[in-house]
Amino acid sequence: MIRLRKLARAASLLTTPLAPEDILSLFNPVFSARQLRGVVTRVVPETADSATIFFRPGRGWQAHRAGQWARIGVELNGVRHWRSYSLSAPAGEDPAITVTDMGAVSATLVRTTKPGDVLFLAPPQGDFVLPEHPRPLLMLTAGSGITPVMSMIRTLVPRRPDADVVLIHTARTPADAIFREELAELADQFPNFKVTHWFSGERGRLDFGSAAELDLLCPDWRDRAAYACGPAGFLDDAEALWESEAAADPSRTALESTVPAATLTIERFSTSLAGGEGHDGGLVTFEASDREVEADGATTLLDVGEDAGVLMPSGCRMGICHSCLTPLRAGQVRDLRTGEVHGEPGQLIQTCVSAAAGPVNLDL
Repeated sequence: MIRLRKLARAASLLTTPLAPEDILSLFNPVFSARQLRGVVTRVVPETADSATIFFRPGRGWQAHRAGQWARIGVELNGVRHWRSYSLSAPAGEDPAITVTDMGAVSATLVRTTKPGDVLFLAPPQGDFVLPEHPRPLLMLTAGSGITPVMSMIRTLVPRRPDADVVLIHTARTPADAIFREELAELADQFPNFKVTHWFSGERGRLDFGSAAELDLLCPDWRDRAAYACGPAGFLDDAEALWESEAAADPSRTALESTVPAATLTIERFSTSLAGGEGHDGGLVTFEASDREVEADGATTLLDVGEDAGVLMPSGCRMGICHSCLTPLRAGQVRDLRTGEVHGEPGQLIQTCVSAAAGPVNLDL
């Protein structure tokens, strides 16, 4: 250990003013002792507005579990922006994200990313993963919500031909259905994997107001462990249906029941935020960045800062992962999920779900 320290000091003298890792990064773009990185190896268009980006992560990346997500950092106009994306590659293989062009960061990834580009990374996380024990599964997805479920399907179906999986995916048109051809090939190859595409442009929205349509698409859905991912309304309706079924037949959730209780696991890409009151908003001061911005009461402090070019920590952007926690120097903020106004000097606040409720000073 002592010898290694001496070598490190000697290397630092030879590379000053750069650090040894800075020299190494010239030869290996994913090498960094300070920030996890990945180099893009392949970009595959999926639809007119989406693409899958494969990347080789540097040392420090933790192998992902099927269904997890990771924070991806992209530099736009000299400012690094972080977004969370579900990993669509099978567990145990080099990671990939499938991105739909929605917002500046996603648009950049879809439209301009090419092999050799470097992405900034954070380790995979999330609990939207396959069950520990084999069970018949029902996957309900809409739009880009199929992304984490695709990782599950790619992991489970080819490796466990006996796996019993039903996927019901909704998209506006066949052209908008991500992975449609690959899913059809898997369904042809593995009889226990069944796929139904529901095109809302032709049939209208899939109705979870009652169990009628789900009964037709998957008659034994009540006996399956269900996973759902998609827009908020889609998930709210599914959650309401499962709750109504449990209330109508409480014996299915009793511990002594011989039939496995129907379960629904949900992955949300966003959270519902209420607007601030008319008197909210104020001057937001980013003290470390020496910037001041007038903000309204309905825009999150995370968005305010990013729009002003401030490097803002972020993760899920929906108040779950707490990656955006930032010390409040002065002022008060409104939690846009609950409407509660709070704030004490030194308090850590979640900038992704908080808006200014008067003048605010942040330690950024």
